[in-house]
Parts: sequence; structure tokens; C-alpha cells
Amino acid sequence: LGDVYKRQLFFCFMYLPIAYMIVFSFNQSKGYALFTGFTLKWYTSLLHNSAILSALRVSLEVALISAVIATVLGTAAAIGFHAMKRRPRHLLMTINNIPMTNADIITGVSLMLLFVFTGNMLGFSLGFGTLLVAHITFNIPYVVLAVLPKLRQLNPNLGEAAMDLGCTPMGAFFKVELPEILPGIITGAIMAFTLSLDDFVISYFTSGNGFETLPIRIYGMTKKTVTPKMYALATIIFFVTLTLL
Repeated sequence: LGDVYKRQLFFCFMYLPIAYMIVFSFNQSKGYALFTGFTLKWYTSLLHNSAILSALRVSLEVALISAVIATVLGTAAAIGFHAMKRRPRHLLMTINNIPMTNADIITGVSLMLLFVFTGNMLGFSLGFGTLLVAHITFNIPYVVLAVLPKLRQLNPNLGEAAMDLGCTPMGAFFKVELPEILPGIITGAIMAFTLSLDDFVISYFTSGNGFETLPIRIYGMTKKTVTPKMYALATIIFFVTLTLL
């Protein structure tokens, strides 16, 4: 096969199932083998489903709060890594990369065990707080990786020049250095928000009873029967993620 056909085959393999799901989210009937007519009723029904709306609210709250906190902590960590000497920086970067290379189910189970252990001692249980901490934990490494390249591109003399002209170290950072690395910070924040919004495995183990994110809700719906309502919900998530990316 030529390179053109290989690329076409690759994109068909990757995106044909998603295209199929999007098309059948507008199907008039509940079947998934024959398209009987165009309708928006499955999208309309989502607006009247209190369980889905509640899960959406939890997902958005967790994604937004965890993205903000992870962006602040990840940016601070990236600045600290950048200022270190080469050997300790490589060691800490390896540690930073472990949550990304580690299997999600291992991260989820280990965090669940930690929360249960500390919860028994301190008197709290799995819930919104543990879910939020878990999302912050796996988001921070991605923010670090997004900010570090901008720090490497930054002229190291900018901060010193600003302080020579009367800025304090903090003022030099916020007025001169921060605007230069802001694209990396924004990229890290959007990536953290997207990863948090889409996460299922870690959320499943750390959310506890009474808190459902949208992916967990979709998983619970698939246990009964697959309906075009789920296609519509997954289509919305896909386009939101695509827009952010």
C-alpha cells in the first residue's frame, strides 16, 4: 500500500467508530444497525435527565477546580525543576513522569487505599474531596511538562534585567517572566481540564458513594442497555474535548 492509502486506513481505523456513534446519536429509532431518520430528541432528553445533569455538574466542578490548583502547583514545580542542577532535575523529572506512565488502574487503586487508610484515622470517607485530590495528583505532571519547554526558551537574563531596573524578584517574575511562559501555562491548564473531564478509572476508585462523574454515569448506563441517549452524551463530550484541544 502507498503512504496515502496507509494514512487513510489509519484515520478510518481511528475515527470511523466515532463517526458511527455521532451519526447514530441523531437516529430516530433506538436501533444501531439501521438509520431510520434524523432527530434531536436524544439530545433534548439529556436536558431533562437529572442524574446526567448532576454528574455533569460534578465533572465540571472537579475538572475546573483541579485544573486551577494543578496549574498553580505544576507551574511552581516546573520553575523549581528548571532552577535545579542537571542531576537532581533528571531524577525529579523521572519521578514526575511516573504517574503518566503508570497504569490508571494502579494509580486509582493505590489512591483509594491511601484515602481509606487515612480516612479511618482522620474520620473522613471517599467523596468529593478525595476525588478532587486524585485529579490534582494526576494532572500536575502534565502541567509540568507543558510549562518546562517555555522556561527553557526563556532568556535567563530577563529577570536580572528587570531587577536592575527596580523590580523586586516577585515583580520581575509577574511582570517579565510570567507573560513569556503564559502560553505553556494555558496549555497545561487546558490539558489538565480535559484529562480531568474525561477520566474514568481513577475517578471510579476514588469518588465513593454519592458522587458520580459523567464518565462513571455513562459506564453505569451501559450496564443496562445501550441507547442513542448515550451516543448523544458521548458525542457532546467528544466535541467539547475536540474544541479544547
